[in-house]
Amino acid sequence: MNQALLTTPLHALHVDAGAKMVPFAGYDMPVQYKLGVKKEHLHTRELAGLFDVSHMGQLRLKGEGAAQFLESLVPVDIVDLPVGNQRYAFFTNEQGGIMDDLMVANLGDHLFIVVNAACKTQDIAHIKQHLPAQLELEVVQDRALLAIQGPHAANVLSRLNSAVSDMVFMDVARIELLGAECIVSRSGYTGEDGFEISVPSDKAEELAQQLLAQAEVEWVGLGARDSLRLECGLCLYGHDLDPTTTPVEASLLWGIQKVRRVGGERAGGFPGADIILSQIETKNVGRKRVGLVGETKAPVREGTELFNADGQKIGVVTSGTAGPTAGVPVSMAYLSVEYAELGTSVLAEVRGKMLAMTVAKMPFVPQRYYRG
Repeated sequence: MNQALLTTPLHALHVDAGAKMVPFAGYDMPVQYKLGVKKEHLHTRELAGLFDVSHMGQLRLKGEGAAQFLESLVPVDIVDLPVGNQRYAFFTNEQGGIMDDLMVANLGDHLFIVVNAACKTQDIAHIKQHLPAQLELEVVQDRALLAIQGPHAANVLSRLNSAVSDMVFMDVARIELLGAECIVSRSGYTGEDGFEISVPSDKAEELAQQLLAQAEVEWVGLGARDSLRLECGLCLYGHDLDPTTTPVEASLLWGIQKVRRVGGERAGGFPGADIILSQIETKNVGRKRVGLVGETKAPVREGTELFNADGQKIGVVTSGTAGPTAGVPVSMAYLSVEYAELGTSVLAEVRGKMLAMTVAKMPFVPQRYYRG
């Protein structure tokens, strides 16, 4: 018997807005609205899109030494993360593979962590398995999560509280919106300027309606969320990242600060450290995550196999889209390292045809985060 799908506190609003609902990570989620995926994508790039991301896991880690503990599970600098900032991180396993990617914010009296919906049960168990007695992990059940993204996002949100306009990319703060204390970060998953807002569930609908009442804002579903993040070179867990892929193979070296690498004062000490640190030092990996741009108009989707000119298989596509803003089909793929150089030509097998693609720099569309 199929388990009933979970719903977010905003489910009724999506249905009222005529959303096409689909099962996603155990939730009934909007994949698109009446505008359609392409127009929602372009609207976000031009004005402001509103996303319900309440299916994500929200966690609070409290107690003396919380940052040191979290560092034992991720290859990322958490100890030096300033109060009022957040950082991208990933849990690793003993083989150096990525168990999930996540955001960690330092709110002073606790670490606020957002994990992927499909991984949250596993992530909570993983943290609890290692949790020292003096620390407390709270799974937040009474808050929704909204993202407002796009060049007009700051104007829109500052009408509700002007304090948000003082924030820059990766800042996080407790900010009052409509009389409720929200946790607001200036970040997102589209490559655009924008904010993610953790709001009490009983205020979520009112906040969404206040934002949607502003002329610049439209609902945006999972379909456009996927094409937006892909154009900006951002990974989707379970597609571009998985437990068999190391951060080095995934081209996520920028996420591992020097302090956690060989020679750093807190080098290693996380699962799979020997493998990951060795890969960083030797650059010895067999495959790398790369960007690909199509030379035809056909989108090259996830699962498409990639070949060299001699017909040898050299990789596989993990994400692909028509590239509404880029104007060309764009994909992410894992390629054998000898083919991972920028400008290398590869062939994608799409419905029996070999389509030419070129290894290209990511992001495919410039990121426009607000850095002040």
